[in-house]
Amino acid sequence: MGADKHTDVAIVGYGPTGQLLALMLGRAGHRVTVIERWPDLYPLPRAVHFDHEIARLFQASGVMDDIKLITEITDRYQWRNARHEILMNFDWSGPGPSGWPASSIFSQPQLERVLDKHVRRLSNVTVRTGWSANALQQDGNGVRLEIETGRLDNGKWAATGETDTLHARYVIGADGANSIVRTLSGIESEDLGFAFDWLVVDIQPTEPREWMPKAWQLCDPARPTSIVPGGPGRRRWEFMLLPGETAEQMNQDAVAWNLLSRWDVTPHNAILERHAVYTFRGRWARQWRTGNVLLAGDAAHLMPPFAGQGMCSGLRDAAALAWRLDAILCGKSGDRLLDSYGPERLNHVREIIDFSIELGKVICITDPEAAAARDQAMLTAHATPGFQPPAAPRPQLGAGLFDPHSPGSGRLTPQGVIEFDGKRGLFDDIFGAGFALITRDQATLHGLSDENRHALNRQRAIVTHFGPGGFADIDGIYGEYFKQHDVVALLARPDFYSYGSARTVDDLNPLVDAWRHAMEPAC
Repeated sequence: MGADKHTDVAIVGYGPTGQLLALMLGRAGHRVTVIERWPDLYPLPRAVHFDHEIARLFQASGVMDDIKLITEITDRYQWRNARHEILMNFDWSGPGPSGWPASSIFSQPQLERVLDKHVRRLSNVTVRTGWSANALQQDGNGVRLEIETGRLDNGKWAATGETDTLHARYVIGADGANSIVRTLSGIESEDLGFAFDWLVVDIQPTEPREWMPKAWQLCDPARPTSIVPGGPGRRRWEFMLLPGETAEQMNQDAVAWNLLSRWDVTPHNAILERHAVYTFRGRWARQWRTGNVLLAGDAAHLMPPFAGQGMCSGLRDAAALAWRLDAILCGKSGDRLLDSYGPERLNHVREIIDFSIELGKVICITDPEAAAARDQAMLTAHATPGFQPPAAPRPQLGAGLFDPHSPGSGRLTPQGVIEFDGKRGLFDDIFGAGFALITRDQATLHGLSDENRHALNRQRAIVTHFGPGGFADIDGIYGEYFKQHDVVALLARPDFYSYGSARTVDDLNPLVDAWRHAMEPAC
């Protein structure tokens, strides 16, 4: 694929967020240029978890069959104290609301290779590795992006002098926590003041072994520790640094092996794949858009890993951007569609960051007396009949492109197994992904105005119903959703969040009217 000096979207950063966005826009037929400063995909593990919602995004992007081959399912996550008593037990068994397992574990280098393979099959997507953004200037037609070449010098990127200029309608900064795009755009961040250093150690066992519990948190004030799978054939430990310990002291092979020895992990039965000290913190950008430049992923937000939602949140950003940019670039919607991106996603991610920090406050206790009080409170709660651990939040989007008065609007919609026209499978595998208007019966659709039918067709929306003459709701997911919200119709967005729903047949046209006006280009 040759470099294109004029492109619809320039994506700076080629981690999972940038990769998924490039894949989604490329599959939609748009010209995409990716700028990545590192010459090759980063080879060492980082993220290890995605949830059912992200699996559905992978499904919609045509990569889930490959990703299933590099993942393992974990159905339980325990918290134990220093005496190994169970403080909390999170049950992740069974499918999540999106029709996929609630928790999947993977190795990020393998995931990136899968996404990269699919991106590079697209002739309209150019991936320029070994290039870094160094300046940008917006004009009336988009963004002028200046880039320069570089190479690795003792593990650090160093410019080598060759420069080039691109012109893009939109530039997306998906270039990580130290985002160059965010800095060039003058966007400031808000830090929540929660920051702890942890030594992250990844190993590959060299002999068969059953790890029980499979995924757990050791809430030991002597050294809070996370022990989780790192993808098929891998394990991960995360050790909190204690007061007085420095990253330089702890980020050593000998220190990693010493800490692992408690679990009988030694050079004789494991390969030390990598170790690194990370600062777990909560932070978000105060702006996610300035003109035709937008942020996504770690460039826009950071969170502690205790809820396993860091990468997931970045991939949600990619999905929220992809359908908006697609509609704009196809001329079906105006630029104002991007106004809602930041407010929607910030509210959503803030709730997840807050939840992750609250988990961290419980985990990161090193005072023995405080830990004993925590243990007693949690053991008492765990022993209470009917006790359920705190559920991961399913936040509503911030104010944006959805009907705030509809039941369930701005929240994730489910995916079930259906049967239609002799085929059985998950909804998206049968109908595809995109805007979807689903009604409880065929009669509800009869009242749609011609104008609204045309608008739905213009946006390539799926229009269908369940029951006689429509699809069979095999596992009852749709019937239960409609019953729970007391509605007769649901209008879902391409990122699977609800635009809104209609309580009665008479509410259907006003719902679609509002959506149509929100989507149409401004006059």
